[in-house]
Amino acid sequence: SRSCAQDQWRSVLSASLRAVMASILQLETLSAGDKILVGGDRFVQISSDLASRFQKGDAVQVVESTGELLHLPAKDRKATADAVGRAHAAFAQMNSVSDEQIGSFFVKFSAKLDDDAIWAEVVKTNEEDVKAAKAKGRSTTRLVADEKMRRDMIDGLRVWIGAKSKRGSIIETVEHTGWKVDLVGAALGIVGFVFEGRPNVLADATGVLRGGNTVVFRIGSDALGTARTIMAKALEPSLVEAGLPSGAVSLIDSAAHASGWALVSDRRLALAVARGSGPAVATLGALAQQAGVPASLHGTGGAWLYGSSSANVQNLAAAVECSLDRKVCNTLNVICVSRKCAAELLPAVLAGAEKAARKGGDGPGVFKLHVASGDEGYLPEELRARKVMVKRADGDHEELQVETLPEDKLGREWEWEGTPELSLKVVDDEDHAADLFNKYSPQFVACLISEDSAEHERFYSRVNAPFVGNGFTRFADGQYLLDRPELGLSNWEGGRLFGRGGVLSGDSVFTVRTRVWQTDPMLKR
Repeated sequence: SRSCAQDQWRSVLSASLRAVMASILQLETLSAGDKILVGGDRFVQISSDLASRFQKGDAVQVVESTGELLHLPAKDRKATADAVGRAHAAFAQMNSVSDEQIGSFFVKFSAKLDDDAIWAEVVKTNEEDVKAAKAKGRSTTRLVADEKMRRDMIDGLRVWIGAKSKRGSIIETVEHTGWKVDLVGAALGIVGFVFEGRPNVLADATGVLRGGNTVVFRIGSDALGTARTIMAKALEPSLVEAGLPSGAVSLIDSAAHASGWALVSDRRLALAVARGSGPAVATLGALAQQAGVPASLHGTGGAWLYGSSSANVQNLAAAVECSLDRKVCNTLNVICVSRKCAAELLPAVLAGAEKAARKGGDGPGVFKLHVASGDEGYLPEELRARKVMVKRADGDHEELQVETLPEDKLGREWEWEGTPELSLKVVDDEDHAADLFNKYSPQFVACLISEDSAEHERFYSRVNAPFVGNGFTRFADGQYLLDRPELGLSNWEGGRLFGRGGVLSGDSVFTVRTRVWQTDPMLKR
């Protein structure tokens, strides 16, 4: 019949459509000019260079927010997939690992780092890493495995030895007639870390094991040798001795950026954590978002400080000095001062910067200042004309001590090496300072030096920052603030964070399960 024929035709058409929809083919070659679809209504084109480098087994990814095309060679994809696979298998075994065994791992790992013979091997490899980085003109501020880094790593690991885990703990109980509900903490899963030349993060991030999670690391080329030595001599033996599955902590043995791109795009991750330079972290965050992987991003840094007309000048000088001791993400980057009292406040700022540059010694106290265009006249002419030797990653350079920069460049983070470097802006009041912060900064750390409590409340209400203080800016650190090793700090550049603060630590990586206990067998709705 006609109806039967129509039904048969519809069945054939439906099957054909399903076949077309399912025919996703493997990309094996690329040609210059090939189009890659982006967002359903745009495309980017393959360059001749990318086409010539692409081989079977490789992949390309598009960063949808920028249109950037990324090439992921097969070997880096495999190295990443294998590391995640080991962590995935280990996570399935972590349910049978006791809290005592996890605590034992931290005991053994910290003890091995405290062993002078083992640490000597770490230092030897690290010296080679530092030498290679310097030869490339790279910053080594956070690469050097010195005694302070060693002590900080050991102290951080020891925090987790007896720390309580949310795994299996009852967070809340809700009682009902005939039944009750327990909200129970549980392990989240695999945490993927991408970080640059910072060997200490290798120890800090193992804190996620306390909650029954597993971890995969990708570390930049500058610190990869150091990381390999720490893994081989201290971390992996500690896993074995404590009875934890070997894949509970996995290092991707690849220095290529592609391995990091592949890691944050792996949907087996429960969380991706990226630490490094602003543009690199932005790319990693975009890839994680495209893959549907939750991410904690620790990218652009640089703290802001405002000295108001009500500031105590001694306190202002101290805050500047103590915020410029070394270059890290929470180092003072922009100093704003009240126009009304600039003549009194600026000498305090300059004195604090000079004292920080001396580092407790009697050296020349050289610092570099970038003053916003139009505010040059507030500085002494002699200072503006002075030339100084500035220590950069690639050596010493003679430069003007003061240079101007456009106001819209106040957000630039100064990655200084040995010479403190910061920007200066003269503002009308705390509202003006807060508005500039909200417009140009990465929305990270904002501090106000003022003796006026009402001014502090206005500033706090207006400034869009996860970290706000009334003194030095360097307080924004998980270990320093909360006595817990920090996995990452987050700014609000990409928006406020859902349900958590700006510090991500090992004990904050968990999920919640709902467990119902029914005592009334006739319970119904």
